[in-house]
Amino acid sequence: MENGLNGKVVAVTGGFGSLGLTTAQLLAERGARVALIGRGAAPAAVALPAALAGALCVGGVDLADAQAAQAACGTVHEKLGGLDALVNVAGAFRWETIGDGDPRTWDLMFDLNVKTALNTSKAALPHLVKSGAGRVVNIGAGAGLKAGLGMGAYSASKAGVARLTEALAEELKDKGVTVNAILPSIIDTPQNRADMPDADFTRWVQPREIATVIAFLLGADAQAITGALIPVNGRV
Repeated sequence: MENGLNGKVVAVTGGFGSLGLTTAQLLAERGARVALIGRGAAPAAVALPAALAGALCVGGVDLADAQAAQAACGTVHEKLGGLDALVNVAGAFRWETIGDGDPRTWDLMFDLNVKTALNTSKAALPHLVKSGAGRVVNIGAGAGLKAGLGMGAYSASKAGVARLTEALAEELKDKGVTVNAILPSIIDTPQNRADMPDADFTRWVQPREIATVIAFLLGADAQAITGALIPVNGRV
């Protein structure tokens, strides 16, 4: 299949959300065997796109808990017979100023954006190394490079995702595993439209546009790319 994804087992965290579900669908269309991991209840099979009819759904997983992440990756390996790639989409956003905000928001953003990726990557490592051509793709953010108003906690956590990506890429570059991150601008999701109803949605990046970059990074053509932080901005 296209770009060498045929038969590859790919786990997508945050798999029940807009970007996670779109990414999983595109990867399945390109021949991957997909596992969706999410914090909420797994969606009913009839609610999934046709391409995901055979996908494994693992719900009720708090990936900020290292043991839960370990168990989820173990389930994927057991049910699908391996694990070749991990896409860390799971995360969250909070907007608040430092002056009026709660310092605990910084802990929350670190837990939901950094520790989820850290724990799941660590749990997946033995399987990815065994694969011989393992892949990790993290979802960072353009805001991780420069914080705007009300973006301190979120931006700091996404900067943490960038540093995690770079450090893990160095750690694994001689073990046949690549690690990269996508840095989206504003993603065109129902939640973002609800939060910013007066914005020009046509300028935002589409989930499927991000998914196509992820698919490239998971394939054989991207084997020489590791430690990269790739902006995917649309027209923002």
